[in-house]
Amino acid sequence: MTRNLRTAFFSALLVIAVAVPIFGLKLTTVGIRLEVHNGDASTFWTIAACAVAMFVWQLFRTRLAAGWAASPSLPAVPAGAGNFLTLPSTQRYIIIALVLVALIWPFYASRGAVDIATLILIYVMLGLGLNIVVGLAGLLDLGYVGFYAVGAYTYALLSHYYGFGFWLSLPIAGAMAALFGFLLGFPVLRLRGDYLAIVTLGFGEIIRLLLRNMTDLTGGPNGISGIDKPTLFGLTFDRRAAEGMQTFHEFFGLDYASINKVIFLYLIALLLVLLTLFVINRLLRMPIGRAWEALREDEIACRALGMNPTVIKLSAFTIGATFAGFAGSFFAARQGLVSPESFTFIESAIILAIVVLGGMGSQLGVILAAIVMILLPELMREFSEYRMLMFGAMMVLMMIWRPQGLLPMQRPHMELKR
Repeated sequence: MTRNLRTAFFSALLVIAVAVPIFGLKLTTVGIRLEVHNGDASTFWTIAACAVAMFVWQLFRTRLAAGWAASPSLPAVPAGAGNFLTLPSTQRYIIIALVLVALIWPFYASRGAVDIATLILIYVMLGLGLNIVVGLAGLLDLGYVGFYAVGAYTYALLSHYYGFGFWLSLPIAGAMAALFGFLLGFPVLRLRGDYLAIVTLGFGEIIRLLLRNMTDLTGGPNGISGIDKPTLFGLTFDRRAAEGMQTFHEFFGLDYASINKVIFLYLIALLLVLLTLFVINRLLRMPIGRAWEALREDEIACRALGMNPTVIKLSAFTIGATFAGFAGSFFAARQGLVSPESFTFIESAIILAIVVLGGMGSQLGVILAAIVMILLPELMREFSEYRMLMFGAMMVLMMIWRPQGLLPMQRPHMELKR
C-alpha cells in the first residue's frame, strides 16, 4: 500500500507539472513582447480534478485491475473476420470500391468537401511513399517532409524563374526528390533504429533551414507565390486566360464555374494516387519488394542470403522520395504558394502516424488512416488547439487495441494441416 501511495502521489504531481504550463498559462503579444497570463479558474479546477483522478487510479489500480479481470469481458471481434479483412484479395476489392467512390465523389459533393478530399489524397500519396521506407523496408524515417519540400520547391522555382508548366515539372520534381533520397541513403547505410531516426530528422530540418535562409533563390520565409496552376492540354480553369492561352469554359462553350478548378485538381490528385498504388503493387511482386521485406525482418539474415543491403536501402529511400516529390509538386500547384513553414517536423510526424496507424506495409490501412488523420481535425476545428493531444491519445489507444494497426499487411502464405 505504501508503494502505491508513493506512486499515486508522484503521478498526481506529474499531471500538475505537465498540465499547468500547457493549459494554465496563456501567451499574448503586446507590441513586440510576449506576456504570460494565467488561465481562467475553470482550467485550474479541471487540472486539479485530473490530478485527483490520477491519484485515485494509481492508489487503487491493483484492486481495480483485479475487479476488471473478474468482470465479464466484452464480445471480441471474431478472428475469422479480422483475418478476412487483412487478406490481400479482400483489401484489393476494398481499394477498388474506394476508387469508384472517389471517382463519383467530386460530382456530388460540395466544394469544401472536394477540397478536403484533395488534401486527403495528398497525404495518402505521402503515406504510401513513406510506407515503402518504414512499412516495407523497416527504416525509421523522421525527415520524410524534406523530400516533400524538395518536390514543392522544384516546381515553384521552375515555374517562377523559367515558366515551366506543371506537367513538365512533375517528373523533374520526382527525379530531384529521388536524387536527394539517394544522397541521404549513403550516410545512413550503417545506421538503424534511433540513430537512423535522428539522422533523418536532421535531414528534414536542414532542408527547411536551407529553404528559409537562401533568400535570393527561395524567397526566404516569404516563400514563392504566383505558382502556375495545372492546365488541361493548354486550357486553364481561370475566369480569364493569359495571353496566348484559352480557358476551359470558353473552349467548350460553358458558363464559368469556380468549382471546375477544384474538381480538376482533385482528379489530378486521384490520378497520382492511382499511379502510386499501381507502381507499388508492381514493385511488391518483383524481387525488390521481397528484398525490402527481408531487410525489414532481419538484416543479418538478408545479408547471409546473398542480398546487398546497401542497394536495398538506397532503392527504398529513392523510390519513397520520388512519390514525396510528386506530392510536393502537386501541393505547390494546388496552393499557388510555398514557404518553409509548410514543411515542419509536425508534417513528418503526421505522415509517420498515418503509416503506423494504418498498419506497417498495408496500403489500404494507409488510405484509411489518412482519411481519419486529416478528416477528424477538419470536423473538430473547435478543438484545433488540442490536435496533437488527440493524435497522441489516438496512438495510445491503437497501441492498446490494435498494436499492428487498423489493417495490417498479410502476405500470401501456405499452411500445412494434419
